[in-house]
Amino acid sequence: MIYTIDAVGLTKAFLSAANKLVNNKNILNDLNVFPVPDGDTGSNMSMTVSAATAELANRSFSSVGQVMDVVASASLRGARGNSGVILSQLFRGMSKRLKNCEIADANDIAEAFTEGVATAYRAVMKPVEGTMLSVSRDGATGGTAYMEKDNEITALLGAVITAAQNSLDRTPEILPALKAAGVVDSGGQGILYLLEGAMTYLETGTLIERKDGEVLPAPTQKSAGAQVADADIKFAYCTEFIIEKNNPKASSKLFAANIQKKGDSMVVVDDETIIKVHIHTNNPGYVIEEAIKLGALINIKIDNMKYQHNNLVAESDSVANNEPAVPYGFAAVAAGEGMEELFRDMGVNQVILGGQTMNPSTEDILEAVNKINAETIYILPNNKNIIMAAEQVRDLTDKNIFVIPTRSIPEGISAILAFSEDASGEDNASAMTEAAGFVKTGNVTYAVREFKFGDETLPEGKIIGLTGKNITAAGDEPAQVAKDLLAHMVTEESAVINVFYGEDVTDEEADVLRTYCEKTYADCDVLVHNGKQPLYYYIISVE
Repeated sequence: MIYTIDAVGLTKAFLSAANKLVNNKNILNDLNVFPVPDGDTGSNMSMTVSAATAELANRSFSSVGQVMDVVASASLRGARGNSGVILSQLFRGMSKRLKNCEIADANDIAEAFTEGVATAYRAVMKPVEGTMLSVSRDGATGGTAYMEKDNEITALLGAVITAAQNSLDRTPEILPALKAAGVVDSGGQGILYLLEGAMTYLETGTLIERKDGEVLPAPTQKSAGAQVADADIKFAYCTEFIIEKNNPKASSKLFAANIQKKGDSMVVVDDETIIKVHIHTNNPGYVIEEAIKLGALINIKIDNMKYQHNNLVAESDSVANNEPAVPYGFAAVAAGEGMEELFRDMGVNQVILGGQTMNPSTEDILEAVNKINAETIYILPNNKNIIMAAEQVRDLTDKNIFVIPTRSIPEGISAILAFSEDASGEDNASAMTEAAGFVKTGNVTYAVREFKFGDETLPEGKIIGLTGKNITAAGDEPAQVAKDLLAHMVTEESAVINVFYGEDVTDEEADVLRTYCEKTYADCDVLVHNGKQPLYYYIISVE
């Protein structure tokens, strides 16, 4: 029977959970059919948790709060794809709840699960039921219901697993794509693997080992003082004090709203006569000036926590110190020498290698941003699965960041063309987003698993044409599928057709398709580019 868990126990439970997920990543990839069969959920979730396990390895902690703080920070930086970002937000919410816990009991853990789910839902603009979000939520609800009966940790986790499994089993009834393929949601299954991996350690005292042999060393206990230099600090000054209110009826809400933008780890607790304040910030003077408006300050404590944690950031800082920052810069995600060259010719400062099935992490995007010596930076994710990871960069840098939600290479190109040096950052972001929205994009690739197309069930390896989330063409030859795709995309209003051909398409094959387009769509300007991109035989845009 386990009624409390300490830092060592939580660390080992997390490592065991992560290893179970990583061991089963190929199963998760194979389950990945929603919204299209692109097969990367397992890889994205595995790389996200692996970023956290790498930070936990060979380290020790004095509190469960420190453990979860490292897990949340590392998984956010390592988050890949939507599934990875959502997972990092689950950990972030849990970290908030456990922040001040030296040890945790069942109630702490149940509430941490609930806070994790709430944080993840807030991070997603349009949450979809029947996914890892609802599986996590239902699991947390099952844990809360258990707390009305008992407070033993393994039994609590068992209740969470049972509720999550029941929710996972229902996902095919919620999402038609899952039902048609005869599978459950891949992200939800990943959540189950994590929970089951943690349960294995709690029940047996043994960590699940990684099948690839990369077993991370078990942690040992160490004092809290040894952990200070290990923290990942964005805001340098830990600022704490108490405000003795001038007016007992004064509210702290406006004060909290004003200082929130200046830091993180903020706690503002309002009592009848005092307000307790804690925040990590780079502007303690501003925080104090705002606080004085409410009353006298006592027990003021300001500690400088900053240290050299990220060599890439440090390198970027040194570059920035040598040269004045330019007004703006661009970072774009792309794969293929041709695509990279195209973006660089258009003035993009940093091209981040990535795309479908190889989503860059938040850390990868942050690294690129830190290399750009500019005051305002526009990030072009160019893939729907990378947008959320890109958006997390805003919280990890002091630079002015605009994420243009481009879902394809053509959308990214149109967005750049809409940029104006004379416009403000906000106006440019709006114009670039609007321009990207006018582009219709189609992709010709191959299915990574059996799929449903019309009334037919087609096999893995079949050539498919995608417009958005929908499979609109299928066949045996990439060129023919591209022609069928164009028939769906081109209308009387269409004026420009762009075709980017990939590394598996010859110049001769591309010329044949060019000739076809010029004859079939004579009213359109047809431009053909050698993108040399992997995975996609053709990327087509129509404007």
